[in-house]
Amino acid sequence: MDIKIGDYVTRTSHKNDMIFKVISIEEDICYLKGANVRLYADSEIDDLIKVDFKESDDKEVVDRLKDTTSKLDRDDYFYLPGKILHIDGDSEYLDRCLKYYNNVNLMAMGICEDEKDISKNILNYLEEYNPNILVITGHDAYYKKKGDIDDINNYKNSINFVNAVKEARKFEKSHDKLIIIAGACQSDYEELIKAGANFASSPKRINIHALDPAIIASRMSLSDINKDIDLKDIIGSTKYGKEGIGGILTKGTMYMGYPR
Repeated sequence: MDIKIGDYVTRTSHKNDMIFKVISIEEDICYLKGANVRLYADSEIDDLIKVDFKESDDKEVVDRLKDTTSKLDRDDYFYLPGKILHIDGDSEYLDRCLKYYNNVNLMAMGICEDEKDISKNILNYLEEYNPNILVITGHDAYYKKKGDIDDINNYKNSINFVNAVKEARKFEKSHDKLIIIAGACQSDYEELIKAGANFASSPKRINIHALDPAIIASRMSLSDINKDIDLKDIIGSTKYGKEGIGGILTKGTMYMGYPR
């Protein structure tokens, strides 16, 4: 089969369980990026099957969030959702998340930054945009062959995410005043929480959906600033639930005003 860069494919050896985009080809090896999951992989070209792909599940999560906002009393009150700053190591996933924020009418700023550089520049970004919610994501992986799951050196980018969270907490120490959502596929969940994240991936070291950090950010943006969130409900709104993302009990970021 004639497979070229930009095609969407599945891997026969993995029972065609996941859709990837071909991002480069060297001789008979294709380098792949998950269409929905924040994951890099490679495969022999003969193992691949070309498939059709559309971002069909994005509409589902948009509609689900709109169902939440439809319950707001807009006859007498107006609402000011929290501002989101989304820093992503992947430009395609960032664009997809920004499209999602726009579709649910939330104010979000997006920056594409290599994971290793986020901690160097994050204070400048926070001072410029002064967000209520900060997303730090991109790509990560746990390298099982390297050793123990509790050693952060055995991860692709977890140490970079941890350093970025620590720098962000220098800007704002309060978990209620700055909500931080950090991590990507298979990230060191415990270390990210200890560093100061409100939400982090991945408790079970699984791959997460491209939109999962944005879903959490959106739900926090639309949660009442005076009330504790429903932690299980918000985490349950992501693709893989508590196996993919966990967090701590905190308050929302949305103000309510009167009269409309």
